[in-house]
Amino acid sequence: MTAIFLASDHAGCQLKADIADFLTQAGHQVTDLGADGSASVDYPDFGYKLASSLKGDVAARGIAICGSGIGISIAANRFSWIRAALVHDVTNARLCREHNDANVLALGERVTGAIQAIDCVQAFLDTPFAGGRHQRRIDKLSDPKLES
Repeated sequence: MTAIFLASDHAGCQLKADIADFLTQAGHQVTDLGADGSASVDYPDFGYKLASSLKGDVAARGIAICGSGIGISIAANRFSWIRAALVHDVTNARLCREHNDANVLALGERVTGAIQAIDCVQAFLDTPFAGGRHQRRIDKLSDPKLES
């Protein structure tokens, strides 16, 4: 079973809890990295914690949540082994895996409802990376000096 790590700031705690419940009921191994309440915290701390948890485990997946999803996705993407994709719908959740081999799904609690977010999580987890021509592009993300 794939390890799934969840992280949020204070503005994403409720959506994170909803997603954790869904994943646990579906039988997934879930690790909640915080935050744990509505007290204001800094999203970079949790984006970094998520990235650190994924280092060295290519099969692991992460779900990052803040108010908009923007800040925590930027924080997570600071690390070369992270490909965090901010999505708002199932199509983009599927495409971020299929074409971009995203290993982190970023969501915004203030802009995406729980039902839509859970649908996105399901699509993200169910979709394999297509490989092929997309692999060359993923390689360039890890090493910007590569040219066609």
